[in-house]
Amino acid sequence: MQLTPGKLQGIKRLSNKNGIFKMTAVDQRPPIKKPIAKYLNAKDAPWEEVAKFKKMLVESLQENSSALLLDPHFAIPYSMDILNPKKGLVVTLEDSIFSETSGGRISRSIDHWSVSKIKRMGADAVKVLAWYRPDAEKKVLQAQQDYVQRVGEECLKHDILFLFELLVYPLSKDQNQTKEYVEMKNKKTDHVLQSVEEFSNHKYGVDVFKLESPVNAIGISDNDINAFKEMGKLAARPWVMLSAGAGKEDFKKVLELAFKAGCSGFLAGRAIWLDAFLNYPSWDIIKKQLLGPSNNYLKEIGKIADNNALAWNKHKCYGKNGSNFPFNNYEFRTQYREIN
Repeated sequence: MQLTPGKLQGIKRLSNKNGIFKMTAVDQRPPIKKPIAKYLNAKDAPWEEVAKFKKMLVESLQENSSALLLDPHFAIPYSMDILNPKKGLVVTLEDSIFSETSGGRISRSIDHWSVSKIKRMGADAVKVLAWYRPDAEKKVLQAQQDYVQRVGEECLKHDILFLFELLVYPLSKDQNQTKEYVEMKNKKTDHVLQSVEEFSNHKYGVDVFKLESPVNAIGISDNDINAFKEMGKLAARPWVMLSAGAGKEDFKKVLELAFKAGCSGFLAGRAIWLDAFLNYPSWDIIKKQLLGPSNNYLKEIGKIADNNALAWNKHKCYGKNGSNFPFNNYEFRTQYREIN
């Protein structure tokens, strides 16, 4: 792999000086909106309440994060003015509302948003989540693959880093049905691995993977290390772990195994801040919890990452010089071309 100038700049911005990703996710929508709406006995959560919490997350957690993942609905309009310019910025593109068909889930972008708009606003990376089950109906698989490929092509055109997230989910035939953004109960390791293998194809243009644990986080043990190693091998480029609502101790164990398998950090949300959010609507308590226990946990897993994660620029996918600036001679002016 060879990183183009914009992607190279982006990946540097998302990681710390040692090439480790310690990123905090603030782009969640249903996991924040639904509890607020339920508490208020309202059909929908008030925009101001959701945005207020997201701004509080940015204020409280950015100091110990290498980058933050924000959404255009709530986090960006209410938090851009307080975002530390020294921190990397990832913007989510996919809508939290997906099409649930009999054959599986189909993702789509947020209305009126695009890769070009994310690039234009100064973000360092585009993030897309795609629900994926390799045993879903063929037309669903094709729709998901086409969507991801279109985003990858647009990221290449605009020379912006593409951070891609995968989540398996229950099909209509499965037990333990849920539409929540949580880890699927009794998920099959093969489904996770086959999904990673599909999107590691260079045609999708993925630069960094954001991956779930290949085994259920609850009850995870050292015996699961081979699944993580296989996932890292299939990813074939830098990858980070997501938390998918896992508990703090479970997520630490996930990170321990992932780092042994060559993972380069994390992009996590609820494992860091959910305990604080459970105190809604007591804003003073939420703020105190974010500045205390949530930050302490973020620093703890950050230290684990610093000591054990593989720096992204040490990944073998880049070869000897692949993570260096690709045009280090007089030909840069003519070789760095527009992509239509």
